[in-house]
Amino acid sequence: MQGSTIGVGPALRRARAARGVTLDEASRDTRIRREFLVALEEEAFDRLLGDVYVRGSIRSYATYLGLPSDQMVHAYARFASAPAEAPAPTGPPAPENPINAPRRRDSHLLFVMIAATLLILAASFGIISTRASAPPPADLSSDDTAGRAGLGPGIVALVAAAQPVEVTVTIDAAAPQPFSLEPGESRSFEADLALTIQLDHGASAHVTVNGDDKGFPGRRNHPWRETYSYGDVGPVPSPAA
Repeated sequence: MQGSTIGVGPALRRARAARGVTLDEASRDTRIRREFLVALEEEAFDRLLGDVYVRGSIRSYATYLGLPSDQMVHAYARFASAPAEAPAPTGPPAPENPINAPRRRDSHLLFVMIAATLLILAASFGIISTRASAPPPADLSSDDTAGRAGLGPGIVALVAAAQPVEVTVTIDAAAPQPFSLEPGESRSFEADLALTIQLDHGASAHVTVNGDDKGFPGRRNHPWRETYSYGDVGPVPSPAA
């Protein structure tokens, strides 16, 4: 860094001279060694004890001389962070466009990877497995209700509130879950084998189970509770085509 012309050193020297302060006096007042003050004024920063010490010394010396310390430190920081000039190449001249070939190779490799990924995804979804026969349909007879769990909802219920109501539902073997519904709000619930619906007071919500309209069950000011089991309610209606 020696021989720089960033202006920090000359500014420090001019300010010291304008205040009529000698280097010895400045060293005594700032507690910075005299030779380090000389190095700062000459911008011979490599003679100091590293970048952190240089920044601290510039800040202390500038503040002592009444100069804007932040600006002085920033000026040094810009100089210290500037990249060194790269030496001129001495070997044979580089190709006309040396980066095109690696880029073409990288692009080709990326294309191959994308194509392979698409082929794997296509095979996973059966898009290209045209010669593979479809598996036989599973036997989902109505007698095997125990195998119903995990094959999609066997019970679908809709609760639509006509007035504020606390709804507690128990889905299969899970823990009861409470919900608060305001007038006009509705919520649907799905279960595989059993669904229990409880209202904190009856006749407060419209209930539909697997498309079967249950109306407004229960009595006013009395709690209502009902359990619907797979096999006891009608099948889940298919969506309209």
